[in-house]
Amino acid sequence: MTRWSSEQLPDLAGKTVVITGANSGLGLETAQALGRAGAHVVLAVRDVAKGDRAAGSVPGSAEVRRLDLGSLASVREFSETSNDEISVLINNAGVMFPPEGTTQDGFELQFGTNHLGHFALTNLLLPQITDRVVTVSSAMHRSVKGIRWEDPNFTGAYDPQKAYGQSKLANLLFTLELQRRLAEAGSTVRATAAHPGYSATNLQSHAGNALLRRLMSLSNLVVAQSAQAGALPTLYAATQDLPGASYVGPDGPFELRGSPTLVGRSQAASDPEAARRLWTLSEHLTGTTFPLPAGS
Repeated sequence: MTRWSSEQLPDLAGKTVVITGANSGLGLETAQALGRAGAHVVLAVRDVAKGDRAAGSVPGSAEVRRLDLGSLASVREFSETSNDEISVLINNAGVMFPPEGTTQDGFELQFGTNHLGHFALTNLLLPQITDRVVTVSSAMHRSVKGIRWEDPNFTGAYDPQKAYGQSKLANLLFTLELQRRLAEAGSTVRATAAHPGYSATNLQSHAGNALLRRLMSLSNLVVAQSAQAGALPTLYAATQDLPGASYVGPDGPFELRGSPTLVGRSQAASDPEAARRLWTLSEHLTGTTFPLPAGS
């Protein structure tokens, strides 16, 4: 059976793809592959200087624009200056196991960046999106049983691993409810999700615990697949003919590595009522709403 690779991407000439966190790791590998396929790639990054250096390695047409997902003001500024049609939005950026901290708007750093920033960005850009929204989750969504509804910010009880798991669960619930709303509105845009398995990137270096950083660095050498391989599920979710709300990950044991395929998710990530509840909470926290009327 032939393993799917980025060489099998369709011709994307004339298509614009926005990728958050595209200046390194999985985001940059995704940008490079899409650039080779002919897409115009927008690297939406917090550090423009790093983004400019990364853009130099993206074949074809690429541009860099500033976006700080930890600031709702920055998300709004980005969306207000995005006037062109967007074929695909890839919600890729994220933080993992950082020391306790908050976004500029006071949200727990991982929940605020990984979920709420992307939630707001997607709603604000959705009228310009023509094909799909891909959100990068993680197998670690299985590490939590649900959203901490009364305290999603882990106030006074911070646990970086659980907070990360919550943010990745939120990514999948967001995708589920986004797809339901798109279908209800009669939109042809699809919402999909992906996870990279265990991939060697600089994401693990942000852990606040020094011992955990060393253990993950060792795992990167022994267990992890390359960032190039880790980007394949995202590329697959962004370009292949998949049903809405599909979730793509590696096909190997425990979904750690391998070729992209449709994978399962936890019961908590499949709960439509939790997805609706999270959407309502996220609208309240971000001040953004689904922009398409029913039957549009």
